[in-house]
Amino acid sequence: MAIEATFTATEGDFPLAAVFGDFPGTHIELDRVVPTDGAIIPYFWIEDADVDTIDMSNVAHPGIHDIRVIDNVNDTALIRIDWDFEYESILTAILETEVELISAIGTQANWTFDIRAEEQQAISQFHTYCKEHEIPVELTQLHALSPLRSGHEYDLTDAQREVLTLAYTRGYYDSPRQLPQQALADELGITRQAVAARLKRGTRRLIASTLIALDE
Repeated sequence: MAIEATFTATEGDFPLAAVFGDFPGTHIELDRVVPTDGAIIPYFWIEDADVDTIDMSNVAHPGIHDIRVIDNVNDTALIRIDWDFEYESILTAILETEVELISAIGTQANWTFDIRAEEQQAISQFHTYCKEHEIPVELTQLHALSPLRSGHEYDLTDAQREVLTLAYTRGYYDSPRQLPQQALADELGITRQAVAARLKRGTRRLIASTLIALDE
């Protein structure tokens, strides 16, 4: 029976925690990809930062070979990262055990990792690997795979959930549309471009977590 688990990490050992040294108020979301030839999650998105001034040259960590900005999409930056897997982190634990990373979302306060395995034993092996290699994670949720999810299990950031909920309640998705993006932006105190980016990525996450998950 397939099992999903949520782990949190509040300490700074995860390599991308180094990003918050220069950008403390941002949200980071790893871009989910299928691992190939030992590579895992080579891209991530950084939100709530001035993307025009983002520079990764000062970000240094023993778990990172290279990190650089690839593109800016509205108010969200796409970053390419080359990991050093000689450094033990939660990503090493994923590679060394039979689990799959569903999502990883981080703020300066903590990281949340959602993983999936075909058997509960694999989750236990992953957790044991983390303990044995002093990778600081805490299991916060464990449940059998379900075709339907509650509102807090769609891999959304708080910012994405906020704008999607507001857009729905204010009639943004009505036909005809009751509220433009700029009105949503004014209410949230952010730019219209930021609203557009969060709506787009939030909708993408909802589709990936529901329609796509049901087809897997």
